[in-house]
Amino acid sequence: MDISFVIPCYNSAGTIEGVVEEIHALMSTHPEQKYEIVLVSDGSPDEVYSVIAHMAQGDRRVTGVELAKNFGQHAALMAGYRCCSGSVIVSLDDDGQTPVDESFKLIDKLQQGSDVVYGSYPHIRQNPFRVLGSRINDLMMVVLIGKPRQIRTTSFFACRRFVITEMLRYHNSYPYLAGLVFRTTNRINTVEVNHRSRERGISNYSLHKLLALWLNGATAFSVKPLRVATVFGGLCALVGFVWTLFTIVHKILNPSVPAGYSSMMAVLLFTSGMIMILLGIIGEYVGRTYIIQNMSPQYVVRQTTGALDEKPDHGTEWTKNDCGCNSQ
Repeated sequence: MDISFVIPCYNSAGTIEGVVEEIHALMSTHPEQKYEIVLVSDGSPDEVYSVIAHMAQGDRRVTGVELAKNFGQHAALMAGYRCCSGSVIVSLDDDGQTPVDESFKLIDKLQQGSDVVYGSYPHIRQNPFRVLGSRINDLMMVVLIGKPRQIRTTSFFACRRFVITEMLRYHNSYPYLAGLVFRTTNRINTVEVNHRSRERGISNYSLHKLLALWLNGATAFSVKPLRVATVFGGLCALVGFVWTLFTIVHKILNPSVPAGYSSMMAVLLFTSGMIMILLGIIGEYVGRTYIIQNMSPQYVVRQTTGALDEKPDHGTEWTKNDCGCNSQ
């Protein structure tokens, strides 16, 4: 069994070497296993790719990929998946919070028949705002994607090669990994692992990025928001019709009742607001279709470092030209 560790890197020049060293230490206790480490710099503003390139030049097990700009964590992972060759792929973070030493808990669970195994954190060591964002994202996946409630998705997970092969068939912009996973297989499990404290810095997920992630998850692999829009539109029309009947009957029974300017304005504001929200949801779908039709790239690779010319093709439609995987 070959294992590929894929790590998206952003503002982690001070932590990524420690993560890689921990992977080496872990795998030294399993000398029978072959492994590789694929590090993807997601347009990071710091010097993380220089650190990655230095490690790759001194270790053939390390591969470095630099994206031309920041395309987001999910796109960076897709770039790493196209450049890895393991039969088991482990995705983890670059900030040291992921318990690398517990990776084989996930891998062992795979060997018991699962296709994807997520590391579940019973105690999350993040600020309350970030925890709230994760909870909202989890609820959104339950409602819109059909994720089982007992499955908690995290950025620390292991999966089989065929899952990655299927995920890589998605070439469009706006990749959303959970959506790709849950449309591929239902043999998904979790194991509890320890969530470490952040070694340095703060989370790279700002409010804007969290909102973009929720929006991407809501519209990438589900038409339920459009159906919700239809239901809301019907409810608003029904409320307006009932209110109109009530107003007419009330006026007939009591002619002295003055015309209700305030109530009319309230109804107009409510219905106008609902129309704008529903048009926005529809516009989001239309806009994404337009961007995809314009062949907006999922990511763009600026340069790579490592032994990528030796990687085999695992039926993932992977070519060195497609993902920019040409050794430098």
